[in-house]
Amino acid sequence: MARERKCSFCDRPDSRVRLLITGSTGFICDECAEQAYEVVKEALAVSGKAAKEQEMDWESLPKPKEIKAFLDQYVIGQDDAKRHLSVAVYNHYKRLSQKKADADDVEIEKSNIIMVGSTGTGKTLLAHSIARLLNVPFTIVDATVFTEAGYVGEDIESILTRLLQVCDYDEKRAEQGIVFIDEIDKIARKSDNPSITRDVSGEGVQQGLLKLLEGSDVLVPPNGGRKHPDQKMIKVNTKNILFICGGAFDGIEKKIAQRLNTHVVGFGAVENAARIDKGNLMQYIVPQDLKSFGLIPEIIGRLPVLTSLQPLDRTALRQILTEPKNSIVKQYIKLFEMDGIQLTFKEEVFDFIVDKALEYKLGARGLRSIVESIMLDAMFEIPTTKPKEFVVDLEYAKQQLLRTNLEKLQNA
Repeated sequence: MARERKCSFCDRPDSRVRLLITGSTGFICDECAEQAYEVVKEALAVSGKAAKEQEMDWESLPKPKEIKAFLDQYVIGQDDAKRHLSVAVYNHYKRLSQKKADADDVEIEKSNIIMVGSTGTGKTLLAHSIARLLNVPFTIVDATVFTEAGYVGEDIESILTRLLQVCDYDEKRAEQGIVFIDEIDKIARKSDNPSITRDVSGEGVQQGLLKLLEGSDVLVPPNGGRKHPDQKMIKVNTKNILFICGGAFDGIEKKIAQRLNTHVVGFGAVENAARIDKGNLMQYIVPQDLKSFGLIPEIIGRLPVLTSLQPLDRTALRQILTEPKNSIVKQYIKLFEMDGIQLTFKEEVFDFIVDKALEYKLGARGLRSIVESIMLDAMFEIPTTKPKEFVVDLEYAKQQLLRTNLEKLQNA
């Protein structure tokens, strides 16, 4: 008796299917063939979409003014930093497009950026905001976790691991990406004096960054962390990767003041000092000040575009509180709305919050801390009581802030 044929995929016999297609080593029924067709069609569509994403539309690139206009929706003020960032990103796109053109004239070099500004002025927010706009791989890394090779911490090369993870380990796309290195000031060397101990998280890390910033072939551990001899490495060329660095550089104003000779005695010195805005010395920053702070000359040379972020005044803080698309107040209104509660702030509450933020000197981050302190009890009680609306007035805000350790610490 002849053995009944079966589908090699679903194992159903010939008698239970409409059609059984014979192959050289097996069989497939009509239903399995249809499913296979759908799977293949979906896979080809995904791969085609990925290929299309990799092919950038150079004609529809956002121009510098369009990039700045987009940043304006999320970041208040800081026009100078936005202009530098917009131009750098646009030029980065053009550098990538140059490879598609005939390489018969000048090769454009990349211009890495360093942004300097006190805490809470918007350095990291600028990076997060521009990441929403870009169609190139973009990642943000923190410089504080890196140490010299051989010490506890992460290798500098793991910066590129984050970039590879963003684009699913596609080396070609990673080599066209943008990396934002936050807290770059935390790897400044501790002093100019020679020391018997190694500066493993300072100057050593800066020297390790040199080859990444300049552009070279780097062997990257696929899962980050430390490299070891038996590990398979991924080779990434950093020539076309744009690096944007940001840091608070706390205390660099003293270096700037020393360079400007703001305390020199004499008639000419008095006249020059009168022209200097001592409330915002950061605007006068030059590469020499970064060297005095502790960055090595080689790394300063590889970050040719230097821009500063201005301290936030009362007007800017007031706008930050309510105007951006993702403003702090809008976030809390949304949180209450999800519980079916209409949250309203009186206008005088905003002025009170801004006054306290200026008092604590924490920049825009201080606004979040103060609003959180004011709203904590309401957020704890209201999801249970479920009123239809909740109004925050000046008296309530003062009472709530007075109860917190934040206010007690300030008054101590």
